Amino acid sequence: DVSCYFSLLEDGQPRDKLECESKLILTWPCFLDRIIAQMMHAADYLGWDVSELRPVLKDMMTAIDADSSGTVSLDEWVEGGMNNIPLLVLLGLKVKHDGQHLWRMKHFNRPVYCNVCQSMLLGLRKQGLCCTCCMYTVHGRCANRNPAPCIRTYVKSKKDAGISAHDWVSGNCDSGKCDRCQKKIKSLQGLTGKRCVWCHTMKPSECNCGPLRDHILPPWAIYPVIKKACCLFTQIIPIPDTHPLLVFVNPKSGGKQGERVLRKFQYLLNPRQVYNLSSGGPGPGLCFFRDLQDYRILVCGGDGTVGWILDAIDKAGLPVCPPVAVLPLGTGNDLARCLRWGGGYDGVDLSRILKEIEYSTPVLMDRWSVQVELEDSQERGDPVPYEIINNYFSIGVDASIAHRFHTMREKHPQKFNSRMKNKLWYFEFATSETISASCKKLKECLTIECCGIQLDLSNLSLEGIAVLNIPSMHGGSNLWGEAKKSDRAGQEVPEVIVDPEVLKVCVPSDMSDERLEVVGLEGAMEMGQIYTGLKSAVRLAKTSKITIRTRKAMPMQIDGEPWMQPPCTIHITHKNQARMLMAPQAKSSFFNLK
Repeated sequence: DVSCYFSLLEDGQPRDKLECESKLILTWPCFLDRIIAQMMHAADYLGWDVSELRPVLKDMMTAIDADSSGTVSLDEWVEGGMNNIPLLVLLGLKVKHDGQHLWRMKHFNRPVYCNVCQSMLLGLRKQGLCCTCCMYTVHGRCANRNPAPCIRTYVKSKKDAGISAHDWVSGNCDSGKCDRCQKKIKSLQGLTGKRCVWCHTMKPSECNCGPLRDHILPPWAIYPVIKKACCLFTQIIPIPDTHPLLVFVNPKSGGKQGERVLRKFQYLLNPRQVYNLSSGGPGPGLCFFRDLQDYRILVCGGDGTVGWILDAIDKAGLPVCPPVAVLPLGTGNDLARCLRWGGGYDGVDLSRILKEIEYSTPVLMDRWSVQVELEDSQERGDPVPYEIINNYFSIGVDASIAHRFHTMREKHPQKFNSRMKNKLWYFEFATSETISASCKKLKECLTIECCGIQLDLSNLSLEGIAVLNIPSMHGGSNLWGEAKKSDRAGQEVPEVIVDPEVLKVCVPSDMSDERLEVVGLEGAMEMGQIYTGLKSAVRLAKTSKITIRTRKAMPMQIDGEPWMQPPCTIHITHKNQARMLMAPQAKSSFFNLK
């Protein structure tokens, strides 16, 4: 059973999953009852309502038993299963081609009718198959009875491009009023009403893509072209006065939030705009949007996911670099906080977030190169996770806590499946670091130069050093603190400032000022006080270039990704600037800031 469940939850092609399943759990030929029993186990594990599933599975397996022998051979299982929708959904089918539904099992808390047989979904939890992209809903037994095709995501030829048209789905419109007679639509006897997938209304007039028009890339904006080597590609025709949104979702972020966000965006937008980063990374999406001049990117994930996308944009050599917004699904989400997208997505309607993106403001953000040179070329530590700093770099106490967290999460991922659990683990590791003080006497282990000026650490008792590009770290801590009133406002910032009196009145980091702030951390206990606003870290420098030399192996981290680094020299220099999107003011009603 463990092997069975493992294979059910892994991504893969339908035929591969069917063959894998056959090798793991069954001997061939196999009696129908045994197959049904195994599938009931799997469905129960996945959280399905199995009270009414057995007759559906029995009908399904009878259809696969082509010779009606009462047993199923390996060939019947694979070939029959390839055409059996409920079985493929049970095995985690996620592949979608134009015209094919992207099914998932769903429970409804209101009366819902099957789009094929037009009868109500029965049972306590009203369970059925629902298409993620168009909300077409069917009984499990009806999925194989030639349901109407899913929405088109592109037009078939260039002559059809630019001609808008509704894509209607019938029934289950209880929540709305008819746009013609203004009467409430009631579904008491069967399927009534119809709605357009693109404009989300029931208006018979021309489709204008509705309130999300600025973000949607409708099917009439995409058409196929044949390029060299007879390969088929899709071409985009820009829609005037719109900014199509390219969405990247990390489904592993935020527990199960990533999966839910992915499905919702596949419904709100054209599925061709929404990319699952665990299936091919950002390359296909950037390639598809490459020739558009005016579009935006939304990254749904943590700070690490944002960094991944910014690196991909750099390497793609795009003619126009689009601005990037963030839907925070990670643990710290420090960059999202600084861009006013909040400290974590709390389940608010994604249509509202799309409206916020529509009214967001482009800003520039510095990015910094990190070059690590080993003192002993024969000594090997952990690989350096990134070559670029977007948020921060640190050595010592906070990196030690992050490294313990990372090591434990690698060993026991099931213990780190929610943002709250992650924060509790961080608290536990911070407590143990307070007791052990593994990074005390830091000044004896390293030297820091800012634009050639060596910092004097001799009179300081520090356990950590942090280099800041943004004013948030550790999930909302402002290490630099608020600046006192300064008479230097509006003046150009020098390449380096190390005078403690001048540093007292230096304003916090501007993400585009081509300067880094260097601060000292006195210990894990002080980090907690900084988080609550009771104190600030020790200000050491504001600079445009940093060189750090270490004399022993030390924990380090870049943007929340920790590693153990042998003695080395680290050079940090300015690389470039990324275009980001700053959310409008007053986001507190939509997001939790901490």
